Amino acid sequence: MPKALITGITGQDGSYLAELLLEKGYDVVGMLRRSSTVNFERIDHIQHDIELAQGDLIDGASMVHVLREHEPDEIYNLAAQSFVQTSFGQPVLTGEITALGVTRLLDAIRMVRPDAKFYQASSSEMFGKVVESPQNESTPFHPRSPYGVAKVYGHWITVNYRESYEMFACSGILFNHESPRRGTEFVTRKITDAVARIKNGQLDELALGNLDAQRDWGHAADYVDAMWRMLQADSAKDYVISTGETHSVREFCQIAFAAVDLDWEQYVTIDPKFYRPAEVDLLIGDASLAKEELGWTPTVSFEELVHEMVDADMRRSKRRATD
Repeated sequence: MPKALITGITGQDGSYLAELLLEKGYDVVGMLRRSSTVNFERIDHIQHDIELAQGDLIDGASMVHVLREHEPDEIYNLAAQSFVQTSFGQPVLTGEITALGVTRLLDAIRMVRPDAKFYQASSSEMFGKVVESPQNESTPFHPRSPYGVAKVYGHWITVNYRESYEMFACSGILFNHESPRRGTEFVTRKITDAVARIKNGQLDELALGNLDAQRDWGHAADYVDAMWRMLQADSAKDYVISTGETHSVREFCQIAFAAVDLDWEQYVTIDPKFYRPAEVDLLIGDASLAKEELGWTPTVSFEELVHEMVDADMRRSKRRATD
């Protein structure tokens, strides 16, 4: 029975990946930071099927201990300071976790589990101010946020360890992927949560920033399947994972509000504080390589994704109203 270690297991991607690996017969270990406010909501339904271990990307020794104790065959690094807006206010912290944290983990693997397979969660935010569309594995990076810069470092240090130490280390350059488990600090979930609250009379309006920003949005459950496929390949390689479609924040609002028979223009306002200091206007990925070599393809459409998120938040809103 293979064993997998997932950092960031309590996050959106970590929870979906843990479910997938359990279904495939893995022993799953989730690495958690020591904290008094850990939120287990996303993994509550599988918590008894997985093992949790304390470790921190800021503390290399803790990761050495986790690797020695659990001896995983596959390691998925999904932990990060992953909110772009926060990275502008906390750039040093973002760099410590999202950039240098990858190095600490790779070095621990090199010393303790050099034959283990490693997956690094790279991001479409690395492309930033894009020089071509759609973006593929050879598109140059031009990150436009401390988060994007940190992800570029994490990406290239993964390549460096693969080439320097012959480690099976690969990165998935994942474009935006959402789900009902997305945090409300992200614009997609912020929208669907507000839609439910407005529909149920708990909120009057929704303030957003750049409605014209365009993203390539897929479903997180589809994207964790791509992560797993990368580590089953014969050799380590980096892949773009995306739907190949682009939609604006404005379009996301239109579909989300229409799902509950509301006109989005009556409720959405623009607040300049939600604009980024350096905006990323358009991201759209070309996942041809992953489709050809991994047999991966997205299964959930943009409209289905938005409706699933709205439906889930409608249920949450009704539960809050009865509590």
